[in-house]
Amino acid sequence: MASTSKASRFFELADQREVAFCQSINRAVRFRPALGYFRLVSRLGDGWFWYALILSIPFLYPQSGPGLALLMALTGLTCTLSYKLLKRRLIRERPFISFPAINCGTPPLDRYSFPSGHTLHAACFQVMLTVAEPALALIVLPFTLSVAASRVVLGLHYPSDVAAGALIGGLMGYVAMSWLHSDFVIFFAGHV
Repeated sequence: MASTSKASRFFELADQREVAFCQSINRAVRFRPALGYFRLVSRLGDGWFWYALILSIPFLYPQSGPGLALLMALTGLTCTLSYKLLKRRLIRERPFISFPAINCGTPPLDRYSFPSGHTLHAACFQVMLTVAEPALALIVLPFTLSVAASRVVLGLHYPSDVAAGALIGGLMGYVAMSWLHSDFVIFFAGHV
């Protein structure tokens, strides 16, 4: 309980420092095209874009793709478990809940804010693609950046939630590629 209260005090201070920046970014929801774009990106970032990409990779890269796709799926599952555990433990309210002046651009998938699960997954998969298939990673990069931006634009996260999600996800993607990627590629290359 003591760690939760320390985290709560830390987040209260951070919230006060970030609220003005959040409000200025959140003003983009006043513009219908921006709101529509970031809602779509957010919805695709719920997983739909990543599921489609993971299912496509074995067809795009028949030799290395099956191993990469399986590794991305397993790492994505690890990302989900990690961010859910962190959110339950650290308990940071979303900006639109703490500050009514911030508009909620789309309903959140869960209650708490830290870290951004959408950004965590996006950064993880971006790093994995950058290591394995740099040309595909370059094509996916605008979507990844849009997902990260959407979290603050839509009033769902503070910038520090997004930064933490990107850092954690990027590290998880890097670790997966450093430790496991070659084993998955060798296994699938030998069985295809």
